Amino acid sequence: MPLTPYITFTREEWKQYRDGAPLTLSEADLQRLSGLNENVSLIEVEEIYLPLSRLLNLYIAATQGLHKATATFLGKPMPNVPYIIGLAGSVAVGKSTTARILQALLSRWGDHTHVALVPTDGFLYPNKTLEKMGLMERKGFPESYDIQALLQFVSDVKAGQSPVFVPVYSHIIYDIVPGEFTKIERPEVIILEGLNVLQAGTLFPDAGSRLFVSDFFDFSIYVDAKSEVIEQWFLKRFFTLRDTAFQDPQSFFHQFANLSDAEARDLALEYWRGINELNLRENILPTRERADLIIEKGPDHSVEKVRLRKL
Repeated sequence: MPLTPYITFTREEWKQYRDGAPLTLSEADLQRLSGLNENVSLIEVEEIYLPLSRLLNLYIAATQGLHKATATFLGKPMPNVPYIIGLAGSVAVGKSTTARILQALLSRWGDHTHVALVPTDGFLYPNKTLEKMGLMERKGFPESYDIQALLQFVSDVKAGQSPVFVPVYSHIIYDIVPGEFTKIERPEVIILEGLNVLQAGTLFPDAGSRLFVSDFFDFSIYVDAKSEVIEQWFLKRFFTLRDTAFQDPQSFFHQFANLSDAEARDLALEYWRGINELNLRENILPTRERADLIIEKGPDHSVEKVRLRKL
C-alpha cells in the first residue's frame, strides 16, 4: 500500500464516530447556514459534521490541558488564548458553509460557547491598492492579501491580546469597507477561513525566522473536490448571482445583471479558467496535504471521504 500520513474513512466509517453527540441544529438553522446552491441536509450534519465537531471538541480539551501543563511547568499563569482552526479550499467548494456549520456546532458543545468565524477576505488589499500594484486580475491570489496584517492578527490572538479588529470586506462592492472593522473579543475558538490559509507565507516584520499563518493553527481543514466538479459549482453560482445579488445597483457586478445565458456562461468560464482554476492549481491545491483533515466532496456537494492526519 502507498505510504500516507492520513487515515482514510469512508462516509459509512466516519459517521460511526458521532458516538451519540446530540444534533443541535434544525432545518431552519441549516437554511440560514447553507451557501448558494448548497443543500446541506441534517443527515449530512449527523454523518459528517457532528463527528468532526466531536473530534475538534476533544482536541480543544486536550490543548487546554497542554496549556495548563505549561503553566504548571513555568510556575505562572498563562494567558487564555483561542484555539485556531484554519479552513482552506477553492472558490465555490463550500468552505464558508463548512465554516458556518462548524461554528454553530462547536458553540453548542458548552465548553467553548464563543466561537468566532473570521474570513480572510478582510485581509485583501483594497481595490485601489490592487489597481496600483496591477493585481486586480489576480484578486484572491496570495500576493493580493496583506499577509503582514494577517500574520499580525493571528500573532496577536495567540499572544492573548483582546480585543482585536478585522477589516470588513463586502462582496456587494467587491472591496474592503473603509473604516469598518469586526471586533473579535476573547473567543475560545477562532475559525479562520480562506483560500490560502495553509500556504507558506512571508517574512514576519522584524523577525529573523520565516513564519506562516498556519504556524499559529491548532488544527487545519481542507475542503476538496475535483476541479471539473468545482467548475460546475462555480458556473451555477455565477448564474444564481446574476439573477440575485448582481441585480443590486450597488453591486460591483451589476454590469453583468442582464447578460444572456450564453454570455453569462462565457464570462463565468473566463473568470474560472483565467483566475480561480489557475489559483487553485498553482497555490491552493498544493497546500492540501498540509491539512490535518481533508474533506472530499462529490458532485452533489455531499462528503464521500474524510482523511485524518495520523498523530
